[in-house]
Order: sequence, then C-alpha cells, then structure tokens
Amino acid sequence: MRVDLPTPGFSFELLATLGHARAGILHTPRGAIETPVFMPVGTAGTVKAMTADELRAPPLDAKIILGNTYHLYLRPGLEVFSLAKINEPKMKTPGFTPGVEVDDDGVTFRSHIDGSKHRLTPEVSMNIQRVLGSDIAMCFDECPPGDADAETQERALARTTAWAARCRVAPRASGQALFGIVQGGVDTERRLRHMAEITALDFDGHALGGLAVGEDLATTYRILDEVAHRLPASRPRYLMGVGTPADLERGIAAGIDMFDCVMPTRNARNGYLFTSGDRVNIPNAVNRTDFGPIDPECPCSTCRTHSRAYLRHLYQAKEILYARLATLHNLTFYARHVRRLRDRILAEGVRA
Repeated sequence: MRVDLPTPGFSFELLATLGHARAGILHTPRGAIETPVFMPVGTAGTVKAMTADELRAPPLDAKIILGNTYHLYLRPGLEVFSLAKINEPKMKTPGFTPGVEVDDDGVTFRSHIDGSKHRLTPEVSMNIQRVLGSDIAMCFDECPPGDADAETQERALARTTAWAARCRVAPRASGQALFGIVQGGVDTERRLRHMAEITALDFDGHALGGLAVGEDLATTYRILDEVAHRLPASRPRYLMGVGTPADLERGIAAGIDMFDCVMPTRNARNGYLFTSGDRVNIPNAVNRTDFGPIDPECPCSTCRTHSRAYLRHLYQAKEILYARLATLHNLTFYARHVRRLRDRILAEGVRA
C-alpha cells in the first residue's frame, strides 16, 4: 500500500506489519529509503570519521543521514550553503544549545563558537533549512527536560503547536518534506493530546521528541508502547535521538520507522564497540593479544581485515585510523541490526 504524502514527490509505502512493527519504503525525490532505518548523525555536515563513499558503500549502505540546523547555520553559514549542491537524502533537526532564552515567538541564544547573539523563530528555522536544502525539514519545537513540571510541559506544548503551524505555512525548498514533532514528556494523556494537535496540521511525517532526556528507561518504553502505534499509519514515524540497539528493537516493535542517535559513532571513538555477542571495550588488556576480529559475524572491512589487538594498539596510540575503523564497524552493526529486524517483519508479518 503506497500513499502519496502532502509534499509532491514523497510517498510512503507500507509493505508488511508484525504486531505494531512495520516494514516499508519512504520514497523521496532523491531516492528510496527502506524502513525501519537508522540514520547516521552528521551534526556539522559530516558523520565523524567517515567519508561519503564509506557511508554509501555496502554493507553500511546508508541512504539518509541527519544534520543539525543550529550547527550548520553557525558554521559554515548560509552564504556557503547557498552556493552548494546537495545530492544525497538528508534530514535536518533544528537543535539549540543549552542556556537559551525561550519566549512564545522563538529562541535567543549565543553562539558556542564566538559568543555572538542570534535569534531563531519558526520562520527563521525554516528558512535556514530551505537554504540547506535537506530532503526532510523538521518543525521548530521546544523540548523540555524529562523531569519538567506540568506547567513547563504545557507551555512547551502550546509553543510547539503554535510554532508547527507557522512552520507549516513557511516557504520551503522545492521537493522538501516537513515533519511535525510530538512532545508531551512522560504523561500519556498529554502526549496523545499533543499528537492530535500536530497530526491535524497534515505533515509528511511525525516525530516523537523529548524522550530519553532524563527519564528512566522503563518510562521511555512505556511512552513508546502507548503512543507510537497511534501516530497516523500512512505517514513515517520518527523517534528522535534514541538510542541503544535494544532501544531500536523496542521502538520498531512499538511502530517506529526512523531513528537517529550519536551512540554508535561516539561510543566507537571512546573505545566501545557493538557486536553480536557482548559489547567490546577495546582498551581492555584482554584485547592486547587478541588477533581475532571485533565480531566474526560482521562483514565490515574493519572486521574482515583488522584484529582487536591492532585496534587496541591504534586506540592506545591515539591514531586517527582507530576512529575511522571503529566508527565504520559500529555504524555497520546498527545498520545490519535494523535490517535484520526489517527482514523479520517481511518474513513473518502480514503483507499490507
């Protein structure tokens, strides 16, 4: 079942379901993205330590990456992007730095680079994303801390809904989709109420924001289980900034289609590698003379051609090559983990 989305050139094709879990395809003007999908994070215009060719190549085979509007707006800046050409599917999140001043019209903040003062409103955020030319733009939203009181949560919800309505009518780049963001903290009633407000604005897709921001894991999973599958079935569903391989599996079971998180790249640089068995802490002395691969089941070039002992040596010597090899492995693990779950839905689920 393939449904055209509000933005021309975009459609979402649902192939199979297994409980609330879904396998599908998000069709964009620049290519098709099989879902569920994990999106590597390229905050500042790069997935740290990776080249574009490495991201595209099998077995990683990334079809979409995530960027950050805030960082790219500050550096290299819109004047650079206005001259650039973008050829790969990309998604942008607004994102701000801590210590901002928020009011009903927008956000005032100081650059983490030089301390200069800046003002973001829904219209400014959308204009930045228009110039950046991402395939998918995200609405401007307010994400309160996980332990925020009810009054703070309600104020953030009202702002996020008002800002979403302003984003919806703001000019966008040709062929640029727009996703709305559902907030509401850890209160299910508040989440569902905000979902109704956001989905009524007819976005191309919907995101769950404000999870894994301080609440305990059981609470995160409870909200996922109670909310995710109630998002419109004909639109892609995106869980923002989450998480571990177990989090992805739980999110997919709850009905989520798209994920991003810095965990695989950041953990790689800090010596933590994901495997089909136990997680590997590469600095540990046990790896000093272990000449086997990180994961014998992994087809990435790191596992095929380098040993744990060599990776430990590179890490201890602070060689740049370590970050490249480790990041490639962790991203490949995440991509294959999600693909395995997708294959299971297609094999065992009900065809749409």
